[in-house]
Amino acid sequence: MTQENMLATWIAEEEKLLAAMPNARPAGSLNHAAVANLSGLELMQGIIRGELPNGNMPSTMNYMIMEASPGHAVVQGNPTDSVLNVQGFVHGGWFATMMDAAVGNSIHTMLPAGKGYTTLDLSVKMTRALLPTVGRVRAIGRVIQVGRTIALAEGRLIGPDGKLHATATTTCMVVDTQK
Repeated sequence: MTQENMLATWIAEEEKLLAAMPNARPAGSLNHAAVANLSGLELMQGIIRGELPNGNMPSTMNYMIMEASPGHAVVQGNPTDSVLNVQGFVHGGWFATMMDAAVGNSIHTMLPAGKGYTTLDLSVKMTRALLPTVGRVRAIGRVIQVGRTIALAEGRLIGPDGKLHATATTTCMVVDTQK
């Protein structure tokens, strides 16, 4: 598939998800008491359907969760001029945010009800510069292992041309969400 066709496919998938939502994807944080009986995978799928809030960071950084299945998450983002560094390239912080979302969400899909995660360590390696003209990129997270207190995941950030823009690994702490 050509880069143009892949980009068009990714944009169409994004538009389909947005159109299927009953309302605009709500911002804000989860009410943990209201979702206490949902597993991490159920939470992620509820966010994708627009039934649960997705936090404020996705709208701030212009990305959204596209897919969530056990041990796997895909986040799609559109880097705009607002995330450029002084040289005109996408800032490393945007790369890190995309990667943190993908690897963290992949871990979340494996957690039972009442559990969440927080990032302990995130290592991101950028392999090529990124310009807003790319249109969209996808960060794909995959769980390596989830234990009782610690979880590990890895990810990669790819463009519609299939080229690798970054890799990441994370260590997360599994936490109770009930306060």
